[in-house]
Amino acid sequence: MKRHEGIAYGPVAGYAALLAGSAAALGWAVTSPWYPLAILFVPLLLLALYRLLRLYGSSIRRVTFMFNAVDNDDLTFRFNDDPSKVDSAMLNAALNRIKEILLRAKMRAEERERYYQLIMECAQTGLITINDTGSVYQANGEALRIFGMQRMTHIRQLETSAPEACRALAAIRPGEKLRVTCVTESGEMALTLGCSEIVLEKQRLRVVTVGDINSELNEMQIESWSKLTRILTHEIMNSLAPVTSLSDTLLHLGRPLDRDVEQGLDTISATSRRLMAFVESFRRFTRIPEPQKEPFEVRELVRQAVALTAAEGGGIEIATDIEPQETLIYADKALMGQVAVNLLKNAREAVGGRPGGRIEIRARIDAAEHVVIEISNNGGAIPAEVTENIFTPFFSTKTDGSGIGLSVSRRIMQLHGGSLRLTANTDSRVTFTLRIG
Repeated sequence: MKRHEGIAYGPVAGYAALLAGSAAALGWAVTSPWYPLAILFVPLLLLALYRLLRLYGSSIRRVTFMFNAVDNDDLTFRFNDDPSKVDSAMLNAALNRIKEILLRAKMRAEERERYYQLIMECAQTGLITINDTGSVYQANGEALRIFGMQRMTHIRQLETSAPEACRALAAIRPGEKLRVTCVTESGEMALTLGCSEIVLEKQRLRVVTVGDINSELNEMQIESWSKLTRILTHEIMNSLAPVTSLSDTLLHLGRPLDRDVEQGLDTISATSRRLMAFVESFRRFTRIPEPQKEPFEVRELVRQAVALTAAEGGGIEIATDIEPQETLIYADKALMGQVAVNLLKNAREAVGGRPGGRIEIRARIDAAEHVVIEISNNGGAIPAEVTENIFTPFFSTKTDGSGIGLSVSRRIMQLHGGSLRLTANTDSRVTFTLRIG
């Protein structure tokens, strides 16, 4: 290292010595009788001064170049630091080292950014970073899913699809919590918003959390109903089994029984069997298998569901609109078929006996690249007191209904990472929307 430093300082030391020597000789010549010799030392003095200034200018240009490159986020440069080829090898080596230090710092910053980005994406709550003008610096996947968007750069993008949420995002301030209801393509949502503040690069930014209350409650409700159903069915089956077995045994003892006793036992046995069949239907709610996913076309799913429900007849018109025709989804075909059949059966029952009854099935891909399937009918609006409970397990307005069709369908969609919502409810149009990514 010492030898290289000596080589690096060599040109500077040589020109400095030449400058000092020529200046001393010039001074001696001027003050001595040999003053005509001074003209010989002036070029040497000027040459040494020129070479030193040139080295200084070259060093300044290298440093300026490095700062400009760093300012433009370009750290691909490298100066030649071979002392046998350049005069400024020591300076070049120092600049290269500075570049390497900055490069390592940049890599560490990028790693931290990827780490924080991963945390944001793993969060179950929507996160949006906004400046005072409404520009969006970051929005994680959950926030984009809630608002049904593929990319968000400004909150004004929500003015059309979710104006209430747009106003809330513009108005919320650090420390505040707001609740807002908005209607998007996914249906009506109840959102809760919280806000914190951070200063980044001398700019104040608001970090807004967005939570879908309905989605969270639905998950909790489904889990609670599942646990309750498992407990109830277990206890009821344990109690019914011996009653059914004992009544059947007494009925088939092989000896005559009093007529009233026989009728009573027969009634007990039949009632027990009906109760066991009813409880067994409850068990289906908690026995949904893990989805075995595979790619298949939406039009094939729709075709099979229409064919399976066509046997009910009624001459009901079913119109389908799938765009694009080759739309694929990655899901469990059997489970998704069960959902489609359930919704089609309900639609048929809604328009049954109604003049001009019509069912529409529409499939498309939304801005967030989710497959959206809408099943609509014109069978009249669902009463408000019913819509509040249509996804509640075992709730039914039919005398012979088990009340688990829609709840099971929604659970299947949740197991696929999707959703099932009532998105339109008017006298002329009732729409259930399936969304799967």
